[in-house]
Amino acid sequence: MKTFQYVRPTRLKDAIAAVSADPDARFIAGGTNLIDLMKRGLAAPEKLVDITGLPLKKIEQKDGFIRIGALALNSEVAKHRLILEKIPLLAQALNAGASGQLRNMATVGGNLLQRTRCPYFYDPVFPCNKRQPSSGCAAREGINRTHAILGQNDANPSCLAVHPSDMCVALAALDATILVMGPTGERRIPMGDFHRLPGDRPDRDTILEHGELILAVEIPDLPFTQTVHYLKIRDRASYAFALVSVAVALEVADHRIKTARLAMGGVAHKPWRFPEAEKALENQPVSEDVFRQVAGGAMRDAKALEHNAFKLTMAPNAILQALKTAAGIL
Repeated sequence: MKTFQYVRPTRLKDAIAAVSADPDARFIAGGTNLIDLMKRGLAAPEKLVDITGLPLKKIEQKDGFIRIGALALNSEVAKHRLILEKIPLLAQALNAGASGQLRNMATVGGNLLQRTRCPYFYDPVFPCNKRQPSSGCAAREGINRTHAILGQNDANPSCLAVHPSDMCVALAALDATILVMGPTGERRIPMGDFHRLPGDRPDRDTILEHGELILAVEIPDLPFTQTVHYLKIRDRASYAFALVSVAVALEVADHRIKTARLAMGGVAHKPWRFPEAEKALENQPVSEDVFRQVAGGAMRDAKALEHNAFKLTMAPNAILQALKTAAGIL
């Protein structure tokens, strides 16, 4: 790890100014991902700007939404009364992530920014467009068991890595908005726009500009307080990233679905939302047959690689199971 300067401002504007003025500066909070990247030489900031002294930890009910500060710890969010009562899907997703020790350090803002766990990204022996643009993607011809089956919008995608966060899958389903501030002021970014598909810049995971700091996540009041489920399928029960995961939220009345939300992790370069499947569920009876048909249709654009064809079966089965569990069909 290279030598770096460390500063810990106590004012928001000073933190933003410290990073904005230095192209090699980075914000740091819990550091559960960034420190790993620095140890492996995948990140080499000249300056770390510690933001843990800023007042960004509050979890509160606002008029029409719940706001979660960027420095709120994953463990604290998952057990907070407001979250458990109003948005239990988020609590389920957070509790499925990482380990208890990491959840006690990781922040909501950091979770949004964590980088892929693709093994080729972490190993400098192999070419990786995300690590070094235009160097190639070793996953195309390599062991691609954990890689993407959705979002490949051309015959030779620049990156096949998947997004690692469980929290972000739930936020995608819940229509969250990310509040950020940079040198030019505040802006609100819909969750669906926050993360990028690789395109011609696979090294950029989000649309954040240098010097922009995540302040909070805002989740609107939605009628998804009970009929929800987060399902994560992984190789082991703890501290493993999803092969596929599903976030489901349903509003049910008189045994019919009024509104639905559906998103997946482990299948694409970003949390993947299924608006067509959601619309197909609306006004339908709560039925395993309906769920099975929607689950199959949701994956019609999926494309397998050499080693991850099993996801073409696992993904719709996971959607079906998550829908059944949310709806109480045993």
